[in-house]
Amino acid sequence: MSIIIFIIILLVLVLVHEFGHFFTAKKFGIRVDEFGFGFPPKLFSFKKGETEYSFNLLPLGGFVKIFGENVDEADFVEVGFLDKKETSEKIELAKRSLANKPKWQQAIVLFAGIFANFLLAWILFSIGFMSGLPTSVGSEVAGYKLQDVHLVIVSILPKSPAENAGLKIGDKIINIQSLPAGGVSGGNFTTYINPEIIKDFIVSGKGKEIDIGYIRGKNSEVNIAKVSPKENNGQFTIGISMDEIGTAKLPFFTALWEGMKLNWFMIKNTAVGLYTLIKEGIQGKGSFASVTGPVGIVGIVGDAYQFGFVYLLSFTALISINLAIINLIPFPALDGGRLFFLLIEKIKGSRISPKIANTVNMIGFGILILLMVVITFHDVAKLF
Repeated sequence: MSIIIFIIILLVLVLVHEFGHFFTAKKFGIRVDEFGFGFPPKLFSFKKGETEYSFNLLPLGGFVKIFGENVDEADFVEVGFLDKKETSEKIELAKRSLANKPKWQQAIVLFAGIFANFLLAWILFSIGFMSGLPTSVGSEVAGYKLQDVHLVIVSILPKSPAENAGLKIGDKIINIQSLPAGGVSGGNFTTYINPEIIKDFIVSGKGKEIDIGYIRGKNSEVNIAKVSPKENNGQFTIGISMDEIGTAKLPFFTALWEGMKLNWFMIKNTAVGLYTLIKEGIQGKGSFASVTGPVGIVGIVGDAYQFGFVYLLSFTALISINLAIINLIPFPALDGGRLFFLLIEKIKGSRISPKIANTVNMIGFGILILLMVVITFHDVAKLF
């Protein structure tokens, strides 16, 4: 089920991105040859106007073929260099090429896919607020009281006592009990909990096994995790971070405003995180430990699905933001790389040779594929 949901999310995110390119290209009078749902081989298609709409076998996104986006050397013809004897049809065709449009129009078409992903994230966050988006106590919107407040696990250290006991991010802690030697019930017990109480409870137990009662996802059944704290720097811990989280359903316009604020906050933090990752990679300090590829995302999708529809919406919004920011990187084959080429052309006052541009983009695409293979291999290695 997780794989199916992941494919649906990927399909939606990529189609929204490509629709941004498609919509703006049409608005500027640029010829769009094909809008593909999925990737070839082609199953069937139909034509409306001059654009072919194809439905393909591999449901991993989509694509748009814009006339003049990838210009071959032989087709590299500027309107101003067309001979007067050329047919009006050829002149009109050249005018409708992306390559012959003003630089600002080309930039908008290239940026439109990125903007579409940012816009989608805002819409999803806003729907989440209207439905009841999980919010930390103290961060709630003024005038709207949080409901269903629980102590929630927000992070777990790998191979920690908590992870070994089966606890997961998103689990809601209901109660905690320490057991005396022999495991007979009757030790210290508490149901009034917050992060500080849990921490003090674990430390005071001095390594005794504890039972943590928790609920997971939409299931209201209380599960028990038996956790044996480990000593770390003279203090007993179980390797989790917690926060008190509840939900508040907001009215339409308030949800839109809060969704926009959250969207901007996540865009800034994602951009800073990506910049830090790239900087550390260049300095030789980088690690794939904090990078998740398709395999890892499938697992996260499964967890989000278990926790409920709103969690899945929020996760999809985060992936949409990540997709947009990655595409902004000025690297060949990405939208950011094409925008960078436009900037160079604007500065130098002439076009980059199509042969050079296509070669650089092909090399960049190959590097991206290689990077994805490495990240996927690392994801698989984490499973063992």
